[in-house]
Amino acid sequence: MKLSDYVIGFLVENDVSHIFEVIGGAITHLVDSTYDRKDISCITTHHEQAAAFAAESYSRVTSNIGVTMATSGPGATNLITGIGNAFFDSIPCLYITGQVNTYEYKFDKECRQLGFQETDIVSIVKPITKYTFMITDPDSIKYQLQKAIFIAKSGRSGPVLIDIPMNVQRAQINPNELPDFYHSDEYYNIESKLKTNNDHYKMNLILDLIKRSERPVVLIGGGIRCSGASDELFEFIQKTRMPLVSSLMGLDAFPHDHPAFFGMIGAYGNRYSNLAVANSDLLIVLGSRLDFRQTGTKPETFATRAKIIHIDIDENELDSEVKSYLSIKLDLKIFLSDINEKLNRHPPKSLDNWYELIKSYKSKFPNYLEPINEKSPILPNFFMKYLSSIVDEDAIICLDVGQHQMWAAQSFKIKKNQRMLISGGMGSMGFGLPAAVGASFAASDKQIIVIVGDGGFQMNIQELQTIIRSKLPIKIFLVNNECLGMVRQFQELYFDKRCISTLNGYNCPNFANVVEAYGIKSEIVRTIKDLKKITPSKLADKLPYFVDVRIPTESNVNPKLEFNRPIEEQSPYLDEDELQSLLAIRNLQI
Repeated sequence: MKLSDYVIGFLVENDVSHIFEVIGGAITHLVDSTYDRKDISCITTHHEQAAAFAAESYSRVTSNIGVTMATSGPGATNLITGIGNAFFDSIPCLYITGQVNTYEYKFDKECRQLGFQETDIVSIVKPITKYTFMITDPDSIKYQLQKAIFIAKSGRSGPVLIDIPMNVQRAQINPNELPDFYHSDEYYNIESKLKTNNDHYKMNLILDLIKRSERPVVLIGGGIRCSGASDELFEFIQKTRMPLVSSLMGLDAFPHDHPAFFGMIGAYGNRYSNLAVANSDLLIVLGSRLDFRQTGTKPETFATRAKIIHIDIDENELDSEVKSYLSIKLDLKIFLSDINEKLNRHPPKSLDNWYELIKSYKSKFPNYLEPINEKSPILPNFFMKYLSSIVDEDAIICLDVGQHQMWAAQSFKIKKNQRMLISGGMGSMGFGLPAAVGASFAASDKQIIVIVGDGGFQMNIQELQTIIRSKLPIKIFLVNNECLGMVRQFQELYFDKRCISTLNGYNCPNFANVVEAYGIKSEIVRTIKDLKKITPSKLADKLPYFVDVRIPTESNVNPKLEFNRPIEEQSPYLDEDELQSLLAIRNLQI
């Protein structure tokens, strides 16, 4: 059979039903092999970066591999941001790139290029993939595809790339005679390295620390979703009754209406969340890498009174910047399942006083202010709270990157069956819209919501055509302050308000007109009265819908951590006496 036909059949066998791509000469054989198939289809986007983001979102929603195909040269290099995004956020994706014929490829020749659009994509993406390989022997195709997907999904998951020259794509192979990766010594060697020790003595020590702590806090990160451990986490919190805070990537791993949930920590985190961590005596970190946006730029000031227990599948993230009292390299699903079983023999202690204290922080420092009246302008944190009250109970919310991402993280109340898809480590503007495309194909029965800023929207605005062509009922909320607000806020703080390229030299089109040109119904809201006309019924139909939410240009993300400060000292700064009174509890028993 033709090798390209084998590749597509292999994807179907691995439960992939959609491939996101932009056609090009070097992948025409692969795309053609999907023609007339009913079990898999190509979703044509209008930029390879968007195809990569869509595949990543598809992977997050399905908990399976996401697949993107792109042609050689510029098609392959346009994938790089999306590949990096999947790598940093640990999402298993397979990128298949076309390549020039092997007889046109330079290999070790001392020249820049032989074939038209020849580019050594394998070398370029090696630092941001778990595995990458160019197929030169057609009979290795099964082995290499099996190996790539195994590596993508194993341990700390992430992206892989297979580069297939055109003459290899059209080669004839015998599927029954292809070498099998799963029966190779290489497979057994890789698998043996993935095994972890479930240190039972450490489990017993953790149980003892939980029993003795007066002010415990659980911090969750993106590792909870990556390991599929949300249910086990829920059971753990139910059994221990410990308060829980989240990193940005952990936000949708636990319901925000649960009494144990106390917001997001870090540089743009909720002030009450940071105070809870600062006053804790035990901090259990589950699948979060404790980067500087969580700890501040002086990690030695982070949770200084707490014994920190850090569990992560990637040993390189343990004791990296923040030194733990105890660290364990272990899959979180395994860890939580094990400790939940042991907790059956340990009834929870009362943490009522600790809960009351954290609740007092939350009451004192709310996420948003209620509007004065219906003529009031729309303030972003209130908008996020309002939007979260009208979307479906199982909606998938796709965030772009910018100020709106932080406002959503602070104030959008995620329910148990909702998902929030976020570009975390890469922080790539332009993520939100194509992520919604991928989510819509992965879960066509769900309501898909996009929250995007005016800057990020213009990065991949061309995917509105993908939405229209594919009849995707995606609801888009543009938080529009007519500036690049995150950097503008930075310039105001550190560059004496010289807002070059964020206010000066930057402007926006009439987005409603642009969106309607694509054939999508749109409207503009400017006041609380306008906003409250956006009701659940307006989001219920099966058509795409766009809302331009105008907010004041000067809107800032607050509170915000400034350079060289501990996370409990965010600006706007509290009076020193008030701050010290809020931190005095960490030196006392309660």
